[in-house]
Amino acid sequence: MPQPFVVHFNPVAFHLGPIQVHWYGLMYLLGFLSVAVLGEYRRRHGRLPVSRDALGDLFFYGMMGVIVGGRVWYMLFYYAGGIHWIWNEPLALFKVWDGGMSFHGGLLGVLAAGWWWSRRQRLHFFDTVDFVAPLVPIGLGLGRLGNFINGELWGKPTALAWGMLFPNARADDVAYVDSHPAWLPQLQQFGGLVRHPSQLYEMVLEGAVMFVVIWLVSMKPRPRYLVSGLFALMYGCFRIAVEFVRLPDPQLGYLAFGWVTMGQLQSLPLVLIGLWLIALSRRAPTLPLAPVAAKG
Repeated sequence: MPQPFVVHFNPVAFHLGPIQVHWYGLMYLLGFLSVAVLGEYRRRHGRLPVSRDALGDLFFYGMMGVIVGGRVWYMLFYYAGGIHWIWNEPLALFKVWDGGMSFHGGLLGVLAAGWWWSRRQRLHFFDTVDFVAPLVPIGLGLGRLGNFINGELWGKPTALAWGMLFPNARADDVAYVDSHPAWLPQLQQFGGLVRHPSQLYEMVLEGAVMFVVIWLVSMKPRPRYLVSGLFALMYGCFRIAVEFVRLPDPQLGYLAFGWVTMGQLQSLPLVLIGLWLIALSRRAPTLPLAPVAAKG
């Protein structure tokens, strides 16, 4: 087996004077910018009958939903100390520099923001969701790229040619070999276990593949619910699949049967909701393109 690629990047992209700009934060910024650019493109092509200012409000509320929802959900379901932080250390909620964001919480935050904005604009909620869904995958892919650069959320050991070494996982490597001695030769050969680059799998599936499929589908007016359902179904299936080759969060481990993870458990409802929305779309109306006068 050839020497595997070592995932060891400087997490700091550049400095602005005394301020460190981290790659992970930069990925979030690029993700929000991609949503804004693609969203304005879709608005100008009549995909939602709102003004540029109204769309800017939606993006701002959605960004807040991602940050607040993602952080709160992480603290409720993934925080190492359990939910005791609520009364023992409530300020831990705001320590975002320590890491900890959840996609599922961010999704709920965006949906809540979209529901409130849709009521103000007197639009059907799912017309808004169908509009936003094609904009999201690029941000998801960039987020996974940030995970890869940080050398976190690594996969299970593998003997595949594209396996990689994650130096941050070395303590975990030793513990893994203790219960799986068959991997000891690999540990001795490379000084660590060669692992699935599960972050890149998710970047390709949740980012590139989802974007191409959903964007192509949404290029023509589609029945209400279809685009949203496709997004939920694809994300749920891809996340559940990749979790089989990604190690669970160490503070949680497997939840059942030695293979069920929190990510799989929270993604299963998305699969079911996606199928339900696609079924609803068969009898749903199609939002017509907005007239030119409404695009200003």
